[in-house]
Amino acid sequence: MNKTILSLFLILLATSSVDAQLSPAITSWLQNNTQTGTYYTSGNSTAMSNGLLVNCQKVQYSTNFVYINTHGVPSYPTGPFLDGNPSVTSDQNALFKFTLNPTQNTGNPTSTTMGNIGVFINGVALFDYRDGVSWNFAQNKLCGGPIQPPCMGDQVWNRDAVRAEKGGFDCSKGHPAQGNYHHHQNPSSFKLDLNVISTVCNLYDADGLYTINSNQHSPLIGFAYDGFPIYGAYGFKNADGSGGITRIKSGYQLRNITVRTHYADGTDVTDGPAVNATYPLGYFREDYEFVTHPGMPEYLDVHNGRFCVTPEYPNGTYAYFCTVDSNHNSYFPYVVGPTFYGVYSNAKVTNISEPVTQYNPSSVSNTALDSDEITVLPNPANDLVAIQFSGLLKENVKLQLLDLNGRIVRTTIAYAGQTIAWFNIEDLYDGLYIVQLQQAGSLINRKVQIKH
Repeated sequence: MNKTILSLFLILLATSSVDAQLSPAITSWLQNNTQTGTYYTSGNSTAMSNGLLVNCQKVQYSTNFVYINTHGVPSYPTGPFLDGNPSVTSDQNALFKFTLNPTQNTGNPTSTTMGNIGVFINGVALFDYRDGVSWNFAQNKLCGGPIQPPCMGDQVWNRDAVRAEKGGFDCSKGHPAQGNYHHHQNPSSFKLDLNVISTVCNLYDADGLYTINSNQHSPLIGFAYDGFPIYGAYGFKNADGSGGITRIKSGYQLRNITVRTHYADGTDVTDGPAVNATYPLGYFREDYEFVTHPGMPEYLDVHNGRFCVTPEYPNGTYAYFCTVDSNHNSYFPYVVGPTFYGVYSNAKVTNISEPVTQYNPSSVSNTALDSDEITVLPNPANDLVAIQFSGLLKENVKLQLLDLNGRIVRTTIAYAGQTIAWFNIEDLYDGLYIVQLQQAGSLINRKVQIKH
């Protein structure tokens, strides 16, 4: 994949015409009952089918709750996991229940946990910063989680999965835990970060759930287990929706320490390893401290969220944001945590015990494709023609590449939950071609010059 082309991909705010009376917690989920997922294995550059339906299969709601059925598989390819992780994405056959009326927890905040703490709109799980590994003082080593032979860590100095397991994430910054594919961080592709810190996309391609666009409010991409929404990395600077678009920033920063003997609040704890090249600052969650930023509304609170206006919530809502640094690399605490703002409930359930209504997005009048929201690049092109959509697709789009005689020379589909599509044109003759896009009764043609 041509990296120069891919670095140009941007995504604009996902928009759709939906029933204004329904909560975004009902209407935002990507539904699919036809497309199945794909995955890569190490050494195999061709994605294989896993036979599992991607995104979410059913959305049902009552007065107070929304229920989501999903297999936990994204529409973008998963794998490979180059750290030796033997797991592949497997069927979660999950049912999630989210409150439609989330509320602030006015008591002691609930800490995030191991495993699922939220769900992205494509049905994929969100994990927090940790991977179950922590320092064992008595044995002077890391223990727990996937480390073998098995041993228990002290759970005092807890390893940061995003930092420590980078080599095991696929192109979309995800990996499985015993088959449960999940993201600990902003679910975008490594290859589209301003500073690319993983080369896995050079061998195994994927585009992630969304792409960071510094010029647009990021889309709503998920919900935490307390019911509050999760957004991408950019939003309105001010909570009232004014101030323009800016990168929403974490309130956490690395501590100025050389030894790990105390927490940021001064508590004397069981020692961890000294700060060194093997265990640099940021390797453990406890290496960070929270700092308030008065007069700087773009900084988030201790839970990694804030109350603010968003496109889906014009009257305001508490919302979490996926935090990244100025290079668009993921930054602690990444999405939600280390505690929940709202009242926590384990959203994974086994059945629905109340009358519900099924939400069918096909019954809603969808907005047709807008030619201004589509970019074909590069133009002229010599090995790849890429089609960039200005929003995360909520419906499939059929794409065809035609020569000037009207003959179809390439066909592909951009599926709901994706943001880009492309044609390989290395073996086509030079000349003028037409990129044709079809969705919801609309037809758009764009010209592209192929010149080798």
